[in-house]
Amino acid sequence: MPVSDSFTSEVLGGLCLTDGEFQLAARYWRGGLRLESGADVAAVTLADGAVSAVDPGPDAAGVITLSATEAVWIELLAAKPPRFSNDIVNLIGAGRMTRQGDGLLFAQYYPAVMRAVELLRPIDPRASATSPPSVQPGAFDSPVGRYVHLELEGQDHRVYFEEAGSGIPLLLQHTAGCHGSQWRHLFECPEITDHFRLIAYDLPFHGKSLPPVGPKWWASEYRLTGGFLRSVPLALSAALGLERPVFMGCSVGGLLALDLARRHPDAFRAVISLEGGLKIESDIKSLWALWHPQVSNEYKARLMNALMSPTSPEAFRKETSQVYAAGWPPAFLGDLHYYLVDYDLRAEAAGIDTQKVAVHILSGEYDASGTMELGQAAHAAIPGSTWTGMEDVGHFPMSENPEAFLAYLKPVLESLKSPPAD
Repeated sequence: MPVSDSFTSEVLGGLCLTDGEFQLAARYWRGGLRLESGADVAAVTLADGAVSAVDPGPDAAGVITLSATEAVWIELLAAKPPRFSNDIVNLIGAGRMTRQGDGLLFAQYYPAVMRAVELLRPIDPRASATSPPSVQPGAFDSPVGRYVHLELEGQDHRVYFEEAGSGIPLLLQHTAGCHGSQWRHLFECPEITDHFRLIAYDLPFHGKSLPPVGPKWWASEYRLTGGFLRSVPLALSAALGLERPVFMGCSVGGLLALDLARRHPDAFRAVISLEGGLKIESDIKSLWALWHPQVSNEYKARLMNALMSPTSPEAFRKETSQVYAAGWPPAFLGDLHYYLVDYDLRAEAAGIDTQKVAVHILSGEYDASGTMELGQAAHAAIPGSTWTGMEDVGHFPMSENPEAFLAYLKPVLESLKSPPAD
């Protein structure tokens, strides 16, 4: 029994042939793609990216084969796939799908492979519901940006930040390999900016922030460490004269939020940890394709989609991924040194004093990295903290589905409007 009537080479070939996203992602590919469900096969052959609905066979050069049971394919090809069944990398990592073919080839053409899989799904109306905002030509967005010089580990760093709003200062830390534009939707929410002064900054080597002038940073591998990362919001807060601001970060920033609560409770009135946990277990060596001379930034951009909810608006998911594609190639993998290697708060979480600094943890349903389970475990280990699970969002709630995220964030911010306890 086939997965569906659409699981055929003819249907797959026709979809790939007429899809602009697949055509761009598959350019120069010589080989083919095979999707196997038992005896059923949907396959295409590619000649420098040109598609034909012909099975190249499993042993031909340049062929990638994905194999899974019918039950797994049914989950993957649903309009709304179940949690962690939304992307092939999640299924492969969980041992529910097998991949045959060269690993480097897969990294190079993973965006095309996953797009081909997506084309076999029914369209979820929530994913395509976003319409362009009604903005007049010449209109200005709310945030204003500028640079500040910060001394970090003995070096002068020219750090870029944007701000809008007034009231309680709220520092915003972006995810690994990214920059502060991820927070743009919050800046346009008067319910927030009427009470909070939002300050989103770019880490050094990210976005508009620059490397320090002096040391030969280009001659050594970039690795983000906890000591350096913690120093950035502390130095920025001091330079801007902020009095016990709120700190909110996502992913790397979500871990940093808990790190700051443990080590600098007197510097912040509250921290909001998005997609945080006490320890993220993964082998950083397995992520070699994130910075490889034969793999483009499209790989990591598409990989981020695997961490997002399939119900998040497509336009916002693609925007979130594009920011990753635009980043300095070593930055993402270098940031993951802190995320996967340097950071471990399991032995210290119970020492966080939530009477000094409030701790709020929010976790997205579809985040396969900083999972809801990890967020719950952090909450259980930190007396007095709060935890909220966010449905229909993933690893990047503030940028992939801002409307859904704001519904979860606003009650947390409402609780922080009172003056902090002495």
